Amino acid sequence: MHANRHVLFTSAAVFALLGIVPRVAVAAGDVVVSPAGDDAAAGTSAAPVKTLRRALDRVREIRAAEPGRQTAVVVEVADGRHELPATLILEPADSGTEAAPTVIRAAEGSNPVISGGRLVRGWNVVDVAGRPRWSVDLPAVKADGWRFAQLFVNDQRRFRPILPKGAWHTIAGKVDPSPASAGKGHDRFAFAGDALRADWANLDDVEVVAVHRWTMSRLPIAAIDPHPTEPALRIVTFAGRTRAPVEWCSFPKGNRFLVENVCEALGEPGSWYLDRPTGTLTYCPLDGETPNNTVVVAPVLDRLVEIRGDAATGTTVAHVRFEGLAFAHGNWTMPPDGQSYPQAEVNLGGTIVATAARHVAFSGCTVRHVGRYALEFGAGCQDCCVEGSDLVDLGGGGVLIGTAGGPKSWGTPARVEGEASAVERISVRDCTIAHGGRIHSAAVGVWIGHAAHCTVAHCDIHDFTYTGVSAGWVWGYADSRAHHNRVASNHIHDLGKGVLSDMGGVYTLGVSPGTVVEGNHIHDITSHDYGGWGLYTDEGSTGIVMRNNLVHHTSSGGFHQHYGRDNTIENNVFAIARDWQIQRTRVEDHTSFVFRRNIVWWTTDVPLVKGDWTKGIVTEANCYWHGGMPVVFPGGKDLAARQTDGQDVASIVADPSFRDPERGDFSLPPDSPARGLGFEPLAAATAGRKERPRPSPPIPEVPTIWIRRESPAAQK
Repeated sequence: MHANRHVLFTSAAVFALLGIVPRVAVAAGDVVVSPAGDDAAAGTSAAPVKTLRRALDRVREIRAAEPGRQTAVVVEVADGRHELPATLILEPADSGTEAAPTVIRAAEGSNPVISGGRLVRGWNVVDVAGRPRWSVDLPAVKADGWRFAQLFVNDQRRFRPILPKGAWHTIAGKVDPSPASAGKGHDRFAFAGDALRADWANLDDVEVVAVHRWTMSRLPIAAIDPHPTEPALRIVTFAGRTRAPVEWCSFPKGNRFLVENVCEALGEPGSWYLDRPTGTLTYCPLDGETPNNTVVVAPVLDRLVEIRGDAATGTTVAHVRFEGLAFAHGNWTMPPDGQSYPQAEVNLGGTIVATAARHVAFSGCTVRHVGRYALEFGAGCQDCCVEGSDLVDLGGGGVLIGTAGGPKSWGTPARVEGEASAVERISVRDCTIAHGGRIHSAAVGVWIGHAAHCTVAHCDIHDFTYTGVSAGWVWGYADSRAHHNRVASNHIHDLGKGVLSDMGGVYTLGVSPGTVVEGNHIHDITSHDYGGWGLYTDEGSTGIVMRNNLVHHTSSGGFHQHYGRDNTIENNVFAIARDWQIQRTRVEDHTSFVFRRNIVWWTTDVPLVKGDWTKGIVTEANCYWHGGMPVVFPGGKDLAARQTDGQDVASIVADPSFRDPERGDFSLPPDSPARGLGFEPLAAATAGRKERPRPSPPIPEVPTIWIRRESPAAQK
């Protein structure tokens, strides 16, 4: 009876928590797959198969028997938890055609979950210091090397023990790299006190998570030694290193770090620890949790689905749709040399990975409880989409589009060249991408690397500790395959959260002709130190148009250009930034950007501009308002003096009469003076997700380890 209750909880309550109600079925499935099925069965509703792999094999058989078929071949996925025994691999033989696509969809009214994890049962309960503590032996951990760094309890992410509790440690001193890492990266720093201890249990499983600027490194400990000249300090040397020898990914004095997976720190309710040598998993339950009312899932598979075409030969997987499915419990474990990447954690890859995929779609799906990015469209992917889907509770980010290439020291594979490998026309539309960076804080909502004609539109992107959308992947003016991309009508907010620095709501890199960023509503971008911008054209950004965006409540300005060429910034609202309103870093011997018909609005006693705003730019027909206080331009000049210098011709200092800007309402009355400049009212209310084709209850709380108090040392 107890076992039956447990099964009922697993197949009903947990899947209800996942919030998946699929599209309504329009026809019976050709193949039915059910957790209660049998792979030796025919695959009918009366005799379903058990695994998705067998279901796809039946699809191949159907296609072989009906070579001229003109209707979709449908795999209908029944209710329940479909535990993948291995990564589900789709190859060219699994392709459909334009007239007869392969459709893998949830059965009508069902809530199937495609899981890469395993249920953990058989807990032993003991009392430790007046609180229950559960433990279970997992033979596969001890015998087979099963590792996991995530645990999901009643549909919520839980964390391993972390030190310090509720705060950050700070690095006490910079140390030159060890001889093995000299010229390659950084692999050690000095610390004070007992921030790290050589006598901790399973020291090689302890992970040090160290903040740089816009990245973090997660590294295993190799040794802890006395400092040769400062007795109060010790030196930690890591088993890996950062991926470049440059200063911005070093370990300077004062930088923050955490220590994760410390056995001796176990005890806080909700924390857990996996003792790999013994195979024992220990969990400290929250109040009210018992083994009878709790479902615990540990991830096994790094990748849940792999769509495997061949970009080198142009052999594709084509015309496949996934509809109404939930993909959950994707694994990620730290490599032996750690995880350290110079930007956006793009080397993580995706939980669902596509290579050389054409006309592949994910519609009304969910990806959650994963350790990497949710989805990745790599070399050779074209005409694919993610629509009406929820990508939430992500160890990394939301969607990777395109290929990456960087300096050899980064360890990034060179991108595959040639038309067969080009990534084009990938769209992410009407999706929620949220609660990301839970393991890898520098991951982003959507990343577009070497890819063209891609679209990110009408998405809700929020709760990340770095950038919302990143487009482009060349630092400077070298050739790039990132062009004609569009980031439009998204609601991007609640980023940074004081954890990292140097980020944007929308961030661009490199030569990107035809790229447009328009109609987005961007707000609440908060960096730890410098660089919490709304729109950020970084190194070499060229040929980009940013228009009709509403940007407000950022820490370092609504717009910033580091350096670039021939960008157009027009008809935007930049309001209520904390430190200054607009920024530019580098002056170059060309026109960096045109700043036209924008409204800049603020009421606090901070500057309008940071950086040189006099040379190599064109500014005209803008409206500035400083709450009735003087608007001071660079050089201490007022608007008349600036116009004498040939800048801000036709601009005005005037109150645009926003309806209620302090509460986020920037609508303009018909008689606003900004309209006389040709300013076109924004449609901020239409930014973000347009529709939810299925009921979507509130996402359960997704905790994070990054929002912490500063350590006493950092506050001084």
